[in-house]
Amino acid sequence: MTQTNNDLYDVVVIGGGPAGLTAGLYLARARYRVLVLEKDDFGGQITITNEVVNYPGVGRTTGRALTQTMRQQAKDFGAEFLSAEATGLDVDGDIKTVHTSRGDLKTFGILIATGASPRKLGFEGEAEYAGRGVAYCATCDGEFFTGKEVLVVGGGFAAAEESVFLTKYASKVTVLVREPDFTCDASVAAEAKNHPKIDVRYNVELKGVTAGQGGLREATILDRTTGETETWKPADGGTFGVFVFAGYVPATDLVRGVVDLDDHGYVVTHGYLETSVPGVYAAGDLRVKNLRQVVTATADGAIAAVELERYAKQMSEKTGLVPPRPTASAYEQAEAETAAKTAAAGTSPAPAPAKRSADAAAAAAQTAKKPGELFSAAIKQQLGVVFGRMTRPVTLALELDSTPLSAELQGFIGEMVALSGGKLNSVAVGADGLITAIDGESALVNLVVGEPLEVTLPSDGSALTAYGSLDDSGRAEFDVAAALPLARPAVRICTAGDDGKLTFTGLAFHGVPSGHEFNSFVLGLYNAAGPGQPLDDDLRERAAAIDSPLDVMILVSLTCTMCPETVLASQRIASLNPNVRAEAYDVSHFPELKDQYGAMSVPCIVINKSDGSQTVEFGKKSIPQMLDLLGA
Repeated sequence: MTQTNNDLYDVVVIGGGPAGLTAGLYLARARYRVLVLEKDDFGGQITITNEVVNYPGVGRTTGRALTQTMRQQAKDFGAEFLSAEATGLDVDGDIKTVHTSRGDLKTFGILIATGASPRKLGFEGEAEYAGRGVAYCATCDGEFFTGKEVLVVGGGFAAAEESVFLTKYASKVTVLVREPDFTCDASVAAEAKNHPKIDVRYNVELKGVTAGQGGLREATILDRTTGETETWKPADGGTFGVFVFAGYVPATDLVRGVVDLDDHGYVVTHGYLETSVPGVYAAGDLRVKNLRQVVTATADGAIAAVELERYAKQMSEKTGLVPPRPTASAYEQAEAETAAKTAAAGTSPAPAPAKRSADAAAAAAQTAKKPGELFSAAIKQQLGVVFGRMTRPVTLALELDSTPLSAELQGFIGEMVALSGGKLNSVAVGADGLITAIDGESALVNLVVGEPLEVTLPSDGSALTAYGSLDDSGRAEFDVAAALPLARPAVRICTAGDDGKLTFTGLAFHGVPSGHEFNSFVLGLYNAAGPGQPLDDDLRERAAAIDSPLDVMILVSLTCTMCPETVLASQRIASLNPNVRAEAYDVSHFPELKDQYGAMSVPCIVINKSDGSQTVEFGKKSIPQMLDLLGA
């Protein structure tokens, strides 16, 4: 006799990278109940890769776009997702337990897909100058070293490929390889070896770096053949950068002592990816294997999923327990609807090749921008969806000066307002305190701390003199000494109360929120206007519990693929709690901030507290991680 157990899963997948997402897709499609657990950002390490060109069947994409598609596929088939950290495992018996930061999960089988993280080498100064000259992501941090020399440490695929990428910025790249040659494919290494701006040194090891005014000044390099060390300096005597691409460290602390590991900490798997414990499988970069790529991770996920299907079926028959498995998926429903529409129309379900070509051409035309327009038709369509879901209008307050960048911001926001269907409006505040209307005849602006000031703008759009600073708007009750820099131009997201008074939400961008920051800015509008992106109740509660003022400054680059996640996380928290202000600054336009904090890596997170204390942190942060950083 069997019985349904609503608290039971067939499989819990720990890790939301390509391996975990693929396993979730396969298991859900086979009608098994599967939960994918991820403590950080769904997608894994590949999300920081700006260009993926070697995934079969996909010509060119980004790591984030590729894994977002994987996640949506798994979700469409019925996979469940949970943002939480796995803290322990009980693997004895037929029913296993995964302990998490959000409670315990009961399951027949477990797939460990926690991946690996960039290896730290431990050379002198590595930890001290991380983010201040020592970096691990060329895409994110390469532009900080424009015109400077850089050292690349490593001899594998990443070192060879990223050294070539860095030549876009660096005046010269010197690759330090411990071995007599690169350890990657010869064709990949050849490009680095033959590049005129790259010098490759073999049998050498970086022992340490020292810094002086403005950044790293000297490096100590060991010749592994002779045992001699040398002091290396860039030819111009200035500062330089170090990029470390020395492989990865498996994230296997969770299973240490639970399953067998090799001497390097990787999980030992057998023929079909089973570990030393029945019902526990491993997939992806954390297991012993000779190639760690997205394509091998997805293959692992598929193989392990098929084996876990069999295991879950056996355990269900043995125990008589059945998880509430999906009976229909969004994918199947969409297929059924398409079939029904096709039948009703009496047409063939697939267009002829010529028709497909015409459709493709039309789609390509839709993505093109007309002369003078900032946004393509496809982007306009996506913006329309977001604006249509916003529950209240948002006012964008522009702090402007006389620079061309301010004119660019004004044009950028002006086009967004025109596309918003009335969901956005804007006012401009000049450096002299004059307020002008861009798209309306009146505005209510709270400019003076404690004193709302109604400003009625003449119909001709001419300026009126007002006093105070928009930065003070709505912040009288939690003004702090450690105020964020008032760098112009800036766009502040404000909302209006029932009385029409504008209140600053705490979300702002200094510069022009284009490039990789465009999506995070649009989602910031959506989060400020409501209903906002879905968020688990416990994360909402943690955000709401922050009871003292916190000002968060995020230094970003528009080319960085890790920055948007950090900006979005901090601003999602700010949208939920008036005690938190989260403002992003494009460092390419405000280099004095980069110099002030010694930031040579992005995102750089500066947290100012009401007691005057300050914390500086580097790296991508999810909402749970940002809450941890804020002490929530």
